[in-house]
Amino acid sequence: MNERLYDVAIIGAGVSGCAVAREVSRLRLDACVVEAEGDVCCGTTKANSAIVHAGFDAAEGTLMARLNVEGNALFGELSRELDFAFDQIGSLVVCTSEEGRPALEELRDRGVRNGVPGLRIVERDELERMEPNISDAAICALFAPTAGICDPFGLNVALAENAAENGVEFIFDAPVTGVSKSEGVWELCTAQGPIRARVVVNAGGVHADELHNMVSEQKMEIVARRGEYELLDTTAGTHVRHTVFMLPNEMGKGVLVTPTIHGNLLVGPTADDIDDKDDTRTTAAGLRAVVQKSALTVKNIPFRETVTSFSGLRAHQSAHEFIIEEVADAPGFVDCAGIESPGLTASPAIGRMVAGIVRRILSPEERRDFQPQRKGFANLNHIPADEWNELIKEDPAYGTIVCRCCRVSEAQIRDACRRVPGARSLDGVKSRTGACMGRCQAGFCTPRILEILCEEIPDMDMEHASKCGPGSEYVVGKIKGSLEGGGQRA
Repeated sequence: MNERLYDVAIIGAGVSGCAVAREVSRLRLDACVVEAEGDVCCGTTKANSAIVHAGFDAAEGTLMARLNVEGNALFGELSRELDFAFDQIGSLVVCTSEEGRPALEELRDRGVRNGVPGLRIVERDELERMEPNISDAAICALFAPTAGICDPFGLNVALAENAAENGVEFIFDAPVTGVSKSEGVWELCTAQGPIRARVVVNAGGVHADELHNMVSEQKMEIVARRGEYELLDTTAGTHVRHTVFMLPNEMGKGVLVTPTIHGNLLVGPTADDIDDKDDTRTTAAGLRAVVQKSALTVKNIPFRETVTSFSGLRAHQSAHEFIIEEVADAPGFVDCAGIESPGLTASPAIGRMVAGIVRRILSPEERRDFQPQRKGFANLNHIPADEWNELIKEDPAYGTIVCRCCRVSEAQIRDACRRVPGARSLDGVKSRTGACMGRCQAGFCTPRILEILCEEIPDMDMEHASKCGPGSEYVVGKIKGSLEGGGQRA
């Protein structure tokens, strides 16, 4: 049993929870992150559009609008501090009829009122020069130069590693099944035993309403909104130069087409409200819709270059607003809920806001020894040859390439396992290093990565090495051992 009393327990190790953890680690507080899965970045953060939105979409005066613009402004500095990939490529919202022009102009005006800089409408001639593959039906577009793309895995992992370096503890495989309070202390009932804290931050994603409803009479409802995507190979990565949006509707920003930070082309998402908050399957109908709707804004997308499809769940709240506040009838319980798009963009600002609430509740001192810097993983696709040679001199394993599609070395995979919190599965290695994301989709490199996991992680063996934790193991037994023992073949 964990007898420790934390000052702050943060439920959820997605980008919101880890952004909060990093900001809380600036304070003299004993903090932990409690995560249901076996690693960070296992929910909404691992399956989204990876867009850093400019901030013109959210309604004027909302918390969502304010934190979007604030988060966007923080991204450049944060990417330099934490060494994750970010590229401010700009976005275009495409209008395909004169009837749609007033809505596009209203989007621009809303963005101006929200404080988004540099917005302007570009007409067909300029739009064609900006995007040669723009749809023939496009007549104009709203250009937002401050929009960008990032690596959501890299951001989430970077926030977690920096928080851990500054003293935050991570507790994995610990789904919260109950929350209670006694004598001013919250107790979380988890699979790892009870966890006690003076303040609880609820960053539970699509399950945040369930946690909120355990402590408050004012009930909350979060709907899981599933979005399906097609990811194309790097051979298609230059088909567009900016993130290309449709005019938004009541279900969101529609199907977008964008380059990714890794050089691929990403198309999607759909938007379907579902009952099962863990249902991340893709459907034939959904993927057909991605293909059909994307053609409204971008022509000749080479879907034959698709390397994978996937879906993610957004935590949709009916008011389409972030809920970030101390719960009125549950003092010391702080909601960070309803964090759907533009939640990734807003995450740096969300972390600051929640840490401010924690500061008000607990009145801690600032830490003078806070370390804001974190070193990321080398990108061997872009590193100069002399720098790569220096890495090999320091560690020869940098010269052994394990993932050929994405050029990831043995040294990087071992480093991913040794960091805190470190990789414990194939997906953990993938989210940290980019291995397995290429054309073969882990077909070549999986066996060697599993071997390295077994070599690096205490008590890990091949029969327990997994894609993403218990229930996703790759090996069910040893054929030779079964034959020698006279048993059935595994």
